[in-house]
Amino acid sequence: MKKEDMQIQDLFDTSHTIAKLLFERNTYPWKILPKIGEYITSLGALLPEDEYNRMGKSIWIHKSVKMPPTACLADNVIICKGAQIRHCAFIRGNVIVGEGAVVGNSCELKNVILFDGVQVPHYNYVGDSILGYKSHMGAGSITSNVKSDKTLVKVHAEDGDIETGLKKFGAILGDFVEVGCGSVLNPGTVIGPKSNIYPLSSVRGCVDGGCIYKKQGEVAEKRETEEA
Repeated sequence: MKKEDMQIQDLFDTSHTIAKLLFERNTYPWKILPKIGEYITSLGALLPEDEYNRMGKSIWIHKSVKMPPTACLADNVIICKGAQIRHCAFIRGNVIVGEGAVVGNSCELKNVILFDGVQVPHYNYVGDSILGYKSHMGAGSITSNVKSDKTLVKVHAEDGDIETGLKKFGAILGDFVEVGCGSVLNPGTVIGPKSNIYPLSSVRGCVDGGCIYKKQGEVAEKRETEEA
């Protein structure tokens, strides 16, 4: 994937997120990560009181959402219409959960935007990441958001590295991405729309849209029948 293919307009249909304006103000999606918390605070104050319940200073939950008593929420959270929050979900803060999204049993989210229809349903950790419309992470798949040597994260494009200036940056998943069970998305991973990641993969770098990632160095284009 080249640098020009990693722009927001190439990865997402931003009509499928309540954070549409935030995306329109930026070119690359990782530029949004440090701005999520502040955006939630300003957006939450504008949400209609007849549709959203406000908890504490900065948690807004749509009235259609049923919150299990075992879920734990920190500050700066918006949970949109029809989302499912399941038992023991840990939403640590600076999180937008889109319409109809699923946050499953024992999942942990931190500084994340989930577009509408996203599914992180089983034992997932998603931190400092953006998951596009109807993307799905299989059971036990996670984003790794800090490098082992604690240096700043780079995005490794085909035509050169991009300095993000971020110490914490997990993954960017385009619309309709499928991540197989038990996979690890290493810091700075970018996956193009409609791509599939094989189970138990360790993904480092970038994956073009419309591809199947089998392992490092083995990526195949999807055939039409596979996309259907």
